[in-house]
Amino acid sequence: MFSRPRVVSFVGVVGTGAAAAYLFWPDKTRHAPTVDDASLSPSHFTRATLTESRQSGTNTKLLVLTVPGFEKSKQNASQMAPIWSVYIKDDDIQVERPYTPLEGIDEQGRMHFWIKKYPKGEVARWLHSKEVGDQVEFRGPLSTWAWKEDTWDEIVMISGGTGITPFCQLLHSSFSRGGDSKTRFTLLHSSPTPSELPPPEILGTLSAYAKAHPEKFALHLFVDSRDDDRPVDVPSLEVGRIQKPTIERCLGLKPYSPWRNLFVQAPQKAPRKTLFLVCGPEPMINAIAGPYGRNFSQGPIGGILGELGYTSNEVRKL
Repeated sequence: MFSRPRVVSFVGVVGTGAAAAYLFWPDKTRHAPTVDDASLSPSHFTRATLTESRQSGTNTKLLVLTVPGFEKSKQNASQMAPIWSVYIKDDDIQVERPYTPLEGIDEQGRMHFWIKKYPKGEVARWLHSKEVGDQVEFRGPLSTWAWKEDTWDEIVMISGGTGITPFCQLLHSSFSRGGDSKTRFTLLHSSPTPSELPPPEILGTLSAYAKAHPEKFALHLFVDSRDDDRPVDVPSLEVGRIQKPTIERCLGLKPYSPWRNLFVQAPQKAPRKTLFLVCGPEPMINAIAGPYGRNFSQGPIGGILGELGYTSNEVRKL
């Protein structure tokens, strides 16, 4: 059972870092061998056992994969630095897809995942069909984005749907050490309705982080509409999409005014050294930060963040 009230490491499809690694990884790793030991590597598959599975919504499940005999102390620590993902293989059709374990991997070799099943998502459908006790093969870790302690004054994370998963991993890594990082985190997360928000196992922990470390972490949740009856025990839930005024307000910026910009430099940016991380459905990423470039490259910064004057050095599309 998912008895822990804290955020469990669930999974969502990761962004361009791991996706690009998949596209340009040598073909031999797509047909990598399965190795019968507990060491993790991108170059071979490791067997794990599905030890927990629970429905968390109409198309989502909370899953736990456990690697027997895993010893975290023997794993390369740099490989475990957030944000990282693993590739899970559908044995039936030999297809693999990247997913993000939200708390990494613990000392018992457990990785927790939040999996959404899409109509055309072969691996997600396959994982949803698995039962406790079944074996699952994965390879990794592969870095999605390399977190460097205290490089930024503030990191603003903007996510939609299961795009919240890499940010849960990053926040868990920071606050599991007592929140001693000098970086301030702000998370803006959007879902269509309350029933599609992350489950209580995730939101409960994020809310706990915000209450315990108000000077270090701010959580803002948004829904397009409240057309369902799911109760959401979070005080920060707002109705409406993440727009330019939303970002300006959450960062304490003055609203953009073309009349004001006749007399002052425009647009206003946060005075602190700020990095934006954006992860979610492609239309959302396009609106917030502009579309990806060719072959999953970052591409130019557009959308709302482009209008606010942020550059490619200050925005990362995951």
